Amino acid sequence: MRNLLPSVRQVPLPPPFYVPNASIVRQGPFAEQIKRILKPKGSFVLNVGGSWTPGVPVRSLYHFRLLLALCDEVGFNLCQEFFWYNPAKMPAPAEWVNVRRIRVKDSVEYIYWLSPSEFPKADNPKVLQAYSPDMKRLIRRGIKKTVRPSGHNIRPTFSQDRGGAIPGNVIICGNNESNSRYIRQSKKEGKKIHPARFPAELPRFFIEFLTDPGDLVLDPFAGSNTTGAVAEQLGRRWIAVEKNRCYAADSQLRFQFAENGKPEEQTLLFE
Repeated sequence: MRNLLPSVRQVPLPPPFYVPNASIVRQGPFAEQIKRILKPKGSFVLNVGGSWTPGVPVRSLYHFRLLLALCDEVGFNLCQEFFWYNPAKMPAPAEWVNVRRIRVKDSVEYIYWLSPSEFPKADNPKVLQAYSPDMKRLIRRGIKKTVRPSGHNIRPTFSQDRGGAIPGNVIICGNNESNSRYIRQSKKEGKKIHPARFPAELPRFFIEFLTDPGDLVLDPFAGSNTTGAVAEQLGRRWIAVEKNRCYAADSQLRFQFAENGKPEEQTLLFE
């Protein structure tokens, strides 16, 4: 990354390891390099799973310390926090959840949306969701001007059809992929399947929300390169970095066949 010029629009980052005491910042220039290569209004999306203090049923605070270090020491702005709810997540830690039964299943992970800018590139109409049945009825019926007990003014414009509902900051998607093209091809060719894949819905949401076609997306911990595959589908340029040569080589299985049966290829990154 040291050789990259400021050209990246988005960095979606799920670190594949536990990072005690925000050492991802303190043990090297990694976060500073991310900030350097981002465009002025680019985004750094950080997925951090929670952790427990070894030996006791007490949560670690490392993900909060990491966030503070990224903002206070590196100079990122926290644009918004998101929460990934994974209903398929295994009950853990087993000792406290399954054996002693004094804690509940940990099903939510933090996602921090960071940027060098207070006003990064973003466009929520790109990620609108389907209206609920109640909202559809409200649009058909219309609404009269009123004031809620909370003091909010409700105007007739609230019932306008704007193409969909603005999503909340909780992303619900399971991580139980079992029959994708990548998995089928991996099994067919006897390849080791990456053990820590995340669902394509995660990078898809942020790539659509924070970038335009042709923008450059970087994943510095690519694994099986889910991010690159999604970026390719959405017409974004991408760079994937993975230190495990086997995982990097096997990630090509995500790009072997397009819908027309021809190999998928990325256009030139830099012109």
